[in-house]
Amino acid sequence: MDDIADRAGVSKPVLYQHFPGKQELYMALLETSCDAIIASCRRALESTDDNKLRVAAAMTAFYEYVGSESGAFRLVFESDLTNEPAVRALVDRVTVDCAEMITDVIREDTGLSVTAANLLAVSLVGMAQVSARFWTDDPGDLSREEAAALVAGLAWRGIAGYPKHD
Repeated sequence: MDDIADRAGVSKPVLYQHFPGKQELYMALLETSCDAIIASCRRALESTDDNKLRVAAAMTAFYEYVGSESGAFRLVFESDLTNEPAVRALVDRVTVDCAEMITDVIREDTGLSVTAANLLAVSLVGMAQVSARFWTDDPGDLSREEAAALVAGLAWRGIAGYPKHD
């Protein structure tokens, strides 16, 4: 808490006025981080009506989030506290909220049931999360842009197989 107060430019008592303990501070940081990736996913989906470009934008959003120098993604995806119910709920919200947005697009375009569309959406979100984290740990000779484009291509080839309905 001393280090955090120092980096924030406040005294430790001021920090404790806002956050009674480390857990509350962590939860606030986690919530902010979760909100950021969800908002980024929303912007990606709203950026175009072209679904191929939506897939690419959503993958890019996850890769940019995970590849950012802040390392905030570690709060969300690599926390030692994910067994804590409150932490688990926030972390799961990233998948649920992003998948819900994608489910709406899939349902609207394909006419699939909510259950089927949601399964596809969760799969796409999982692909983005897991592949971005894997790339961060071992990028090899791939830039963030190249990695996101490769995975977006794979995702598009799969989801494009579900034809639009009238």
